Amino acid sequence: MAETTGGENPQKNVVEEVSRISELAKELQESSASLISRSSSEEASLRQRALTLDSNIKNLRVSIVSSVKRGNLGPKEAEKLEEELRRARYVLSEGDAASFLPSKSQGSFLRMFIGPINVRATRKDVQLKVKEEYNSFRDRTALLFLVFPTLLLCLRSWIWGGCLPALPVQLYQSWLLYLYTGLALRENILRLNGSDIRPWWIYHHYFAIVMALISLTWEIGRQPDCEQKQKGVQLFLKWAIMQGIAMLLQNRYQRQRLYTRIALGKAKRMDVVWGETAGVDGQLWLLCPILFTLQGFEAYVGVLLLQTAVVGVVPEWQVVTCGILLIVMATGNFVNTVQTLLVKSRFKAKMKKGKSK
Repeated sequence: MAETTGGENPQKNVVEEVSRISELAKELQESSASLISRSSSEEASLRQRALTLDSNIKNLRVSIVSSVKRGNLGPKEAEKLEEELRRARYVLSEGDAASFLPSKSQGSFLRMFIGPINVRATRKDVQLKVKEEYNSFRDRTALLFLVFPTLLLCLRSWIWGGCLPALPVQLYQSWLLYLYTGLALRENILRLNGSDIRPWWIYHHYFAIVMALISLTWEIGRQPDCEQKQKGVQLFLKWAIMQGIAMLLQNRYQRQRLYTRIALGKAKRMDVVWGETAGVDGQLWLLCPILFTLQGFEAYVGVLLLQTAVVGVVPEWQVVTCGILLIVMATGNFVNTVQTLLVKSRFKAKMKKGKSK
């Protein structure tokens, strides 16, 4: 009888413990559901307040312009009010409330790779981590962009007898496909999280993805006459070296300028630097010649590829397509660079005019 009682007590304790755990799980579920319901309600309220505030700021800006035209408001007073509204908009767009504002559409490129998943971060620290990862990715790839083609050209002269093997070149082309796809994905995500990346740079990487994919099917000509057959490949590798140098200069000099603009409230923390968009005068004097030279050389390589196809040296369709894509990218880069310089020039002229008044 004592043994039976001793055997029943542990069993009873286990049953009670299981029952208690089951009740705790139900209570936790109810509390969690209640919290989510309250959070959803509060989030909806905050989103409505953010939308209303954003709309009021836009309406007030229109009212200020109208008041100045009618003569009811002086230019200096209007400028002060505009500055105050700009600061309010900056707080709204750069603070935690920014997650309640409408985001840009995700785009078909992003949906194609990750599906209809929402990649917009609700917390500002997460958004900034995404941006820092993008900057780190650019730093790493800029160095590889410079080292990889330099190594291929050096080995061509030292070891391979002036004739590039197919495998190393195709490995580099595969890496370019990975690089441009990674940049395009990251930039689409950054844009959804409030970055100011110009659409052209994303389109540029779309073109580059297509070019890298096509170049993988490009037959690398060997002996005889591999020097002539590989002329386009060699020029492309030299262009890649110049591209790597330009990317390193941009990453080093312009990021510091962007930090300064953020501190002055002239840029958002999610903004990034691309091309010459954030350079100061000294940096532009250094970068612009490199950028224009790079763009010209890119177009030259594209024209050369088309010429080799026309004269029958390398008549494959891949050569023609890559040549056209290089010309398109060079033209788009040139137009975007000139437009940015014109915007900067008009902005500086406006600032000088304001100071003289």
